[in-house]
Amino acid sequence: MKITVETTVKAPIAEVWRAYTTPDDIKQWNTASDDWHTVDSTVDLRVGGAFTSRMEAKDGSLGFDFAGTYTRVVPDELIEYSFGDRTGVVEFVHEADSVTVRVTFDAEYENPVEEQREGWQAILDNFARYVEARQ
Repeated sequence: MKITVETTVKAPIAEVWRAYTTPDDIKQWNTASDDWHTVDSTVDLRVGGAFTSRMEAKDGSLGFDFAGTYTRVVPDELIEYSFGDRTGVVEFVHEADSVTVRVTFDAEYENPVEEQREGWQAILDNFARYVEARQ
């Protein structure tokens, strides 16, 4: 099953793309709630390149790595990747004064679909707030 989440960011595509693909920026926005944070991020943005993000609870009780491999990269337009046996696609749709960022990914089977949708949407909403605050 595929899940899609999206947000609209009122910023130029160059800023949106940079914030989505730069490790220092990713560490600032990549969280679903205030009690979590991303402590490390790497990006090798090319086909066959790897990415990782280490997310941890701020109280140190839990943590996990989100990692995968880029399978297609079209600058300012599209990122496709695999993570484990799942895939994801990030589309950047340019508007006159904004960019719609749409993420579609394969659901996993350990957590309810709605919980996954809510978590990924929260991260994307944080991304939009982060980018817009820098304008």
